[in-house]
Amino acid sequence: MISQASQAPHSEIAWQNGQLLPRKELGVSPGDAGFVLGATVTEQLRTIRGELFLPDAHAERLAGSLAAIGIEPGQSLNEIFAAAATVASHNHALLTATTTPAAADLGLVIFVTPGDLASQHEGRAGRPSTTIHTFPLATKLWAAAYTTGVSLRCVSVEQVPASCWPVAAKVRSRLHYFLAEREAAALEPGARPLLAYADGRISETSTANLAIVCGTTIITPPTTDALGGTSLGFLRQLTEQAGFSWQARSLRRDELLQADEILLTSTPWCLQAAVHLDGIAIGEGTPGPCYRQLLQAWSDAVGLDIVGQAQGELA
Repeated sequence: MISQASQAPHSEIAWQNGQLLPRKELGVSPGDAGFVLGATVTEQLRTIRGELFLPDAHAERLAGSLAAIGIEPGQSLNEIFAAAATVASHNHALLTATTTPAAADLGLVIFVTPGDLASQHEGRAGRPSTTIHTFPLATKLWAAAYTTGVSLRCVSVEQVPASCWPVAAKVRSRLHYFLAEREAAALEPGARPLLAYADGRISETSTANLAIVCGTTIITPPTTDALGGTSLGFLRQLTEQAGFSWQARSLRRDELLQADEILLTSTPWCLQAAVHLDGIAIGEGTPGPCYRQLLQAWSDAVGLDIVGQAQGELA
């Protein structure tokens, strides 16, 4: 793998089905079930100073998603994540060739599809296909949110029930996210949608796991209500080190409105605070002390000023 990458030292690379290739040559058949049906298992990672963040946790979740959906890739998880590390290292070196390695980082996507549909390939079904690619994190998009917080809006679009597909599987079938984001934006420009089930249980936003702060207790939806987040797991480590207790139980809108703070976690931007829900202030309506403490702890733990990177202060 490394020797192949060195053949194109000045070009962005990707990886597909066991082979490194120039990023511009990456392609997926329009007859692939992942494209036709959205039948795709996926993981998105980020780098910290060019190194993949929480790769073991992402590998564990990918393995669970593949098992839940019933897709067996042609490569082992060890091979896939070794390739991911190679692609990330190579492309990050290109990204930061003229600046400090801490100034910018990458998002890295792994996706696995069932392969070509027999109905679109003369009756011949394809083999599962695995792809890895990267992109520069658009940190400027969320730079202001670290200090001002974000708004959430409840929407009419419901979370997909477990009877459709397992909540523990991270998949690309996300039309409900798209519709929820459009509805939230129509209600309040810039707001993010809060997804719930038909019975009112809160699940997640379209881009993040959530947790609420009640005194010294952090409460988050259980894995029966929301996809288990790798960044949420990292937050749990930080909160327990800081002396907070942790609970996982079903939450409803009224409990979010009564919370001291609402925390959001997501791979690209790590940690943010939701300061309004349906136009109602959470706490003082600004990012609270628990959020500020944990965001600093996150930066300290990974050796990167997360806010400074997004605000362009590390160039």
